[in-house]
Parts: sequence; structure tokens; C-alpha cells
Amino acid sequence: MKKLAVVLLFISFFFACNQESKTTISDKNETVKEVSNKVTDSMVIQSKNVIEKVVPKTIKQIKDELNAKGYKTFDYVDKETKDTVLMQQYFMAFLKKGPIRGQNEEEAAELQKLHMAHLKKMYDLGYADISGPFGDDGNMRGITIYNVPTLKMADSLANSDPMVIAGRLEIEIHPWWAGKGFPLR
Repeated sequence: MKKLAVVLLFISFFFACNQESKTTISDKNETVKEVSNKVTDSMVIQSKNVIEKVVPKTIKQIKDELNAKGYKTFDYVDKETKDTVLMQQYFMAFLKKGPIRGQNEEEAAELQKLHMAHLKKMYDLGYADISGPFGDDGNMRGITIYNVPTLKMADSLANSDPMVIAGRLEIEIHPWWAGKGFPLR
């Protein structure tokens, strides 16, 4: 982080020097402060030095924030390590073959394009954490894991998928618990 800030400061000084006749020293100092302030919210400017200040949230803070937004959580204590893991409720939407599968190739391709755009939008907005198809050609076509506080919200988002609206897919949703912050491996 410090290296990034130094590089940004160097670049801003370089451009400021190229415009010396147009810029006063106080203008240059303001530019440096503006650039430095934009580097990251976790940095603090003190006496023209950039000091990185990272303050991680505690499990209690994360849990309180989630609960305030309506998410269900609980603490799981590992019997071996005695570590506490914050568990959060997510919603796993199973995408299954729907009753209307007779679209021609062109219509199916357009629905697939709209389906992918919908899933991307869900991910970009923070409503879905992961989506993907199953690797076989069975009745179950794929899953999406929704990171929302209620089943009603997950159901509404899943059923707004153009493939579901067209009847090519159906949705089956189940509450699912996972440790907060654990990555896939």
C-alpha cells in the first residue's frame, strides 16, 4: 500500500511540475492531499506521510451488522480447536428443468444470454455469491447461492430470472448455512 501511495504521489508531482507556470505551491500540496486521500479509505495523512491504518472488524461487529440487516446467524464453536465460527444463513436456489423447453435454438440462445446477464447482475449487486451449472444433463441444471436476509427476497430474485419467467427453468430454494468468510477450495 505504501508503495502504491508513493507511486501516486510521484506521478502527481511529475504532472504538477509540468504545469509549474500555472500552479502555485499551495495548489500542488492540495493536489497531493487529494490524490493521497483517494488511494484508499484505510489510509491516513499525517504531516505529509502516508500511514496505513487497517482496522479489521471483530466477529461481534460483523454479526451485529448482519443481524441489523435481518440476516440469521449463529456462533459455532469447534470442539477440537475451541475456535468460534460465525455461521450465516444463505439461500441455495436449485435451477431445475422447467415445463416449457420447446424453444427453438435462437430463442434458447437469447434466453441463455438474458439468464447470464441476470446472474451477473445478481453477483454485481451483491445478492448472489456464486452461480454455476451442473456438469451432467440431468433435471437439476445448476445452483445460485443468494446472500440475502430472507427466503422471500431470494425467491423473488431467483424467479426474476428470464429463464424462469419463460418456463425453461424452475426454482427450488433451501436455506443453507455457511461459515462467514470461508472461501471455496
